[in-house]
Amino acid sequence: MTSLDSGDTAWLLVCTALVLLMTPGLAFFYAGMVRAKNALAMLMQTYAAIGVVTVTWVLVGYSLAFADGNRVLGGLHFLGLANQDEPVPGFDLTVPPLLFSMFQLMFAVITVALIAGAVADRMRFGGFVAFAALWSVVVYAPLAHWAFSPDGFLFKAGVLDFAGGTVVEINSGASGLALALVVGKRMGWPREAMPPHSLPLTLLGAGLLWFGWFGFNAGSALHADGLAVNALVATHLSGVGGMLAWLVVERWRTGSATTLGAATGAVAGLVAITPACGFLQPLPALLLGAVAGVVCLYAVQVKFRFGYDDSLDVVGVHFVGGVVGLLFLGLFAAEAANPGVVREGLLLGGGLDLMGRQLLAVVVATAWAFGATYLLAKALDRVYPLRVAEEHEVVGLDQALHAESAYDLGGVRATGRFPA
Repeated sequence: MTSLDSGDTAWLLVCTALVLLMTPGLAFFYAGMVRAKNALAMLMQTYAAIGVVTVTWVLVGYSLAFADGNRVLGGLHFLGLANQDEPVPGFDLTVPPLLFSMFQLMFAVITVALIAGAVADRMRFGGFVAFAALWSVVVYAPLAHWAFSPDGFLFKAGVLDFAGGTVVEINSGASGLALALVVGKRMGWPREAMPPHSLPLTLLGAGLLWFGWFGFNAGSALHADGLAVNALVATHLSGVGGMLAWLVVERWRTGSATTLGAATGAVAGLVAITPACGFLQPLPALLLGAVAGVVCLYAVQVKFRFGYDDSLDVVGVHFVGGVVGLLFLGLFAAEAANPGVVREGLLLGGGLDLMGRQLLAVVVATAWAFGATYLLAKALDRVYPLRVAEEHEVVGLDQALHAESAYDLGGVRATGRFPA
């Protein structure tokens, strides 16, 4: 193992904390978007992901993702975080392997938490906990091995994915769609309007996500160096591009630029830059954010045409944004941004080679995440029904599942009898 570097170690310690902060940020982002009677339930599911996925990652998930194995799955050498004094296969780390395992844990945590948004307002808490535990091992760990581990077949195929366009974004979006199809639509959707109950909470969550995303993307350089700086700058520019483009198109289409649009557009840009931040120069990063903002704005409308109830637009933002970011690299990946780029993008003279590899990653990640999640959710639903009872959905999950209320205004609680 390469000798440890104190600067790299300090940087990755900070980034690990930043990525953890993204999950509470996501909790507020989601909680503000649901009805008042389900706000705490949304917070609980995202917070539960921190605890459940930590346990599964420590026990077996990390080993399956990063231990020495084959191109499809890692081995069991790191079971229970054993042998952390040994190098991580394929990595020339200048940070302690144990720190690397914790940094990667935070990616697994937020990916599971993202899926909760697709089934908001109608999934049992116990069902989500069971799903999170199984999914993090059965679905997440193999895909993380394929794309993140130098031994994985997508990595070896030359796919560029700096921080998780496949493993986090496409994975959560395709899995969220599969789970939403198994759980079914919310009562009254799409006939009844179900607007966000607290846009300030959503904007707070978006701000925390944006802040944490610097650690998510720049930390994936694994060094405190110029590549990390490039990833940080690209991340911010893409978030800005996504927010502004969404607002411009929204204003043109509806006559109003909304706060929800600003938050969602920024997240769309941040999603798209996740696989690309370490391979793009600044102006293409800004352009990518703008493209993602526009494409995702239209993508969130698709659920009404096809009739799937993706409550908080995990498919329209995370799946579609991840696809946009991965394929954008086929056009603009630049050796000037990262000397490790072997095949540059088409518009930089690199031909179609890289685009074909990126398309392969999109197809593989989508097929795996959707297919494996659908089968897992179906099997779990037979053993432990995932959906709440109708009366619980009417009253609200906060009171029905957690015996609490997010708001108590002069003794009037946010139940099914309170405007939500």
